[in-house]
Amino acid sequence: MLDCDLKKGEEMPKRTNSPEQIIGKLRQAEIMLSQGAIVAEVCRKLEVSDVTFYRWRKEYGGMRVDQARRLKDLEIENVRLKKLVADLSLDKAILREAAQGNS
Repeated sequence: MLDCDLKKGEEMPKRTNSPEQIIGKLRQAEIMLSQGAIVAEVCRKLEVSDVTFYRWRKEYGGMRVDQARRLKDLEIENVRLKKLVADLSLDKAILREAAQGNS
């Protein structure tokens, strides 16, 4: 679907690519770029925007599949731990407030 196919106010549908797919697409892009293709042409063939391509290259450039998988696992674990810390901090604040009210 091209931008011109969208009605006013509609957004492009979001696709989620796994880290393995992203690294595969980046490898394809590097091959095409080394053969003289321009970035816009590469992005069109990979069906991603140039912004997405550059973001992927910044985040996953030079990574192997196992490293990307580990990165995503660590990001998920980090989110889980941040939620846990936030919940515990809230509990602590509530207990502190209750203790001050009893004095």
